[in-house]
Amino acid sequence: MLTSIRLIVFFEDPFWVGVFEKNENNLMSACRIVFGSEPKDYEVYDLVLKKFYDLKFSAATIDEEIKLAKINPKRFQREIKKQVKDVGIGTKAQLAMKSQQEANKVEKKKKSKEEKEREKERKFQLRQEKKKQKHRGH
Repeated sequence: MLTSIRLIVFFEDPFWVGVFEKNENNLMSACRIVFGSEPKDYEVYDLVLKKFYDLKFSAATIDEEIKLAKINPKRFQREIKKQVKDVGIGTKAQLAMKSQQEANKVEKKKKSKEEKEREKERKFQLRQEKKKQKHRGH
């Protein structure tokens, strides 16, 4: 079982962001951390030592390593332009985080809908109780 973990820290206006990429047996998952101001080395080290196990990584996706054979450079450039035009620029970690974000969005929407239904039912029950209270004395 081969496991590798990589941390990439970069500036994403207006904050500094860190992306953990974890590869286990060709399965890749990612986690995004927002630092705020530029992190010092000791802050990053402290994060890795103390908070790494609390991080929530995205669902694992298959990591396919691309092996390039000798290809004509012009053809290679055309293929790259075609892929970038279709998919857009993004690392595997960014794509994994995006899919995790969309999954969280769907889950949050579902919970919100259930909460609204419960609130609607509670208000309906209150109205029914008030109706009963009005007609009790007559």
